Amino acid sequence: MTADHATTANSQPWLHQRGREIQEFGTVRQFPLALSYDARMYSCQRLNRVLADTQILYALYKKHHWLVRGHTFYQLHLLLDKHAGEQLELVDGIAERVQTLGGVAVGDPRHVAEITEIPRPPDGAEEVPAMLSRLLAAHETILAEAHDAAARAAEQGDDGTNDLLVSEVVRTGELQAWFLAEHLVDTPLVRA
Repeated sequence: MTADHATTANSQPWLHQRGREIQEFGTVRQFPLALSYDARMYSCQRLNRVLADTQILYALYKKHHWLVRGHTFYQLHLLLDKHAGEQLELVDGIAERVQTLGGVAVGDPRHVAEITEIPRPPDGAEEVPAMLSRLLAAHETILAEAHDAAARAAEQGDDGTNDLLVSEVVRTGELQAWFLAEHLVDTPLVRA
């Protein structure tokens, strides 16, 4: 170690740094992916919409996991948390696909709120059937967007985006919607 280095070395972090924005949201960088600029731009726009809605669905699952009440509390508390975890995995996968295409994934919750198509729930606790219905409506919104975006991505030759949307977003969403919908069937518990 040189004398100059010894006197300038410091373990103090460089705090409060400010930098310039190096890529604007809504743009894509050129990567060697054998996909056109237009295909990558289109996929990033559609994926960011699905990403925003999926982040909101994740938050709804967590909210309802915390606030669920009644005789099905234990089962739904566990199920909603499991579904939230699966949605969080989707959030990461969708965001990484946007980045892979050279885009900028929507990440700030305030920006997500500007983009999402899922209506805001009441701030307080709702009855369980209303919570489940709200989650089902959010799933349907995402599924409709994902089906359309997957088909259009395939038309543009973006097989990776198509695969992510169909294999992950659609299949996970359909399965979760089925589990939720079955909780809204009114059948007797002890008598036929």
